[in-house]
This record gives sequence, C-alpha cells and structure tokens, in this order.
Amino acid sequence: MKMMGEIMLNISDYRVLVLYAGYALLAGAVFIFTRTLMSEQENMSAQENLRELEGRKTSNTLVRLTRPFFSQYIVPAVRGKSRLEASRVKYRRKLISAGLKNELTADEFISFKILLIVVFPLIAGFIRALNLYDVPKELFPALPILGFFYPDLWVNGLIKRRHVQVLKSLPFVVDLLALSTEAGLDFIGAIQKVVEKAAPSPLIDELEQVLKEIKVGSARSEALREMAYRINMQEVSSFVAVLVSADQMGASIGKVLRQQSDQIRTLRFLRAEKLGAIAAQKLMAPTFLLILPAILCVMLGPYALNALVGGN
Repeated sequence: MKMMGEIMLNISDYRVLVLYAGYALLAGAVFIFTRTLMSEQENMSAQENLRELEGRKTSNTLVRLTRPFFSQYIVPAVRGKSRLEASRVKYRRKLISAGLKNELTADEFISFKILLIVVFPLIAGFIRALNLYDVPKELFPALPILGFFYPDLWVNGLIKRRHVQVLKSLPFVVDLLALSTEAGLDFIGAIQKVVEKAAPSPLIDELEQVLKEIKVGSARSEALREMAYRINMQEVSSFVAVLVSADQMGASIGKVLRQQSDQIRTLRFLRAEKLGAIAAQKLMAPTFLLILPAILCVMLGPYALNALVGGN
C-alpha cells in the first residue's frame, strides 16, 4: 500500500508537470499567433528593441532572463496605448528615482509585470513537479498577483536604499560645496571639484549629470530642478529650492550653502536621536522576554535550590 501511495504521488506530480507544460505551450501558441498578426512596422520595432538590448545591462537576474520575451512580444502591444499613459508616467518617475532609467523603460516595466503573471505560477509548478520544494496548492491562486506586484516591491526597495545613500552623503557634499565656494570657486566649479574628490554615491552621480546638462546648454536652475525630480526626496527638493531662490535673488551662494550645511547636519542629528529612541523601544520586548527571566533565574535560583534541598 505504501508503494502504491508513492506511485500515485509520483503520478500526481507528473500530472502537475504535464499541466503546466501545457500552460507553457498554450502561452507559446498565443505568443506565436500574436506575432503572426503583428504588422510589419511592429515587427521592425521589435527587432530594433532586441538590437538595443545588446548593450544594456541590469542588476536584476529575473529581468535579465525574461527581457527577450517581454521586449519582443509584450512591449509592442503595450507601447502607444493611451489608457496606460497614467501608469506609464508613474512608473517612469519610479524608475528614475530608483536609478533604473538606463535599464528599463516604462513600457518595459509594465510588460515585465504582465509577463510575471504567467512566469510565477509556471516556476512554482515546475518546482513542485520536480520535488524540489513542496509548494502548497493553496498558494497557486495568489502567485499571479504576487508576480504582478513583485516588480513594484523591487523598485520600491531600490528607491528606499538609494534615498538612504543620498541622506548619508548629503551633509558631506554640502560641506564640500560650501568650502569650495568660500575658497573662491564659483558654484559650477565647486560641483566639479566635489564630483572629482568625493566618494562615489547616487548623489555624486546626479551632480555629475547636472554638470553634463549645464554643458549642453541647460540653465543652472533647470538642471538642479531636474536633479531634484530624479532623486524625488523632500530634503533634496528643499535644498534645491533654496539654491534656486538664492541664485535668482543674487544672494551669496557660499553663505546659503553654509546655512544649508548647518541645517542639514542638525536635521541629521535629530533623525539619529529619533531612530535611537525607536530602537530603545524595540529593545524593551526582548529585554523583558529574554534577559529579565535569565537575570531572575540567576538571582533567585540559589534560593529556590536551598529551599528545595532544605525541604527534602
């Protein structure tokens, strides 16, 4: 009976494998049929996209593996759809803030989300069929939803990490700008000096982009506003707004930078104190649950043993 049960279990696993293989073949058939109906212009556009992918790199393995599929088959269907314009604008802003503007376009990101609706269940089905991991059957209905929202979670995590790096480097960069301008350099020369001397960081990359935009003819205020738009942080936006206002009113950039440096450093200390207070509150639970019982055992243990021995 036990052997019969194992045979039935293997048959069930192979049925799951065949089922998801059928899904994969069905998806392939749909892709081929869609590609057949594509116009000549869309075919040419897809081929151009594939040629452009050769020189583009990405840090995400899943994007790198699935890019040929969603770029060739889904992007042509997504591109130009007016009903997706709001989502396109939102995702373009997110990709810029995450530092992915050279890795993914908004249309590619939407296509990536659509493709993962099918990819996640297929991967889980193959993992279950090959007995690599016992994926619960109850989880399968949620896998398409998880696949659709996974890119958003990934990009939001990159944005938070990038914002933390910008916050760490902002006081140091503003100090260097203030010192450079007080030493006699103009604001553009100070930015150039900071880009050359400071350690690599997202903020330094954005300042380097500001220099490039100014060199090709953009106004200084417009280049700074574009930097604030790309980073999408309140601290950087406030800093840029003060610099642009000082530049328009003819105030001394050196004094403004020094004031901003002091203010940013004060806010950094306040933020550190707030995080320290939150950390102290988080330590209370493990202290009462783990450390306090151990201390009580050490203090009251000998008395308890003496009472037990004396009682015997």
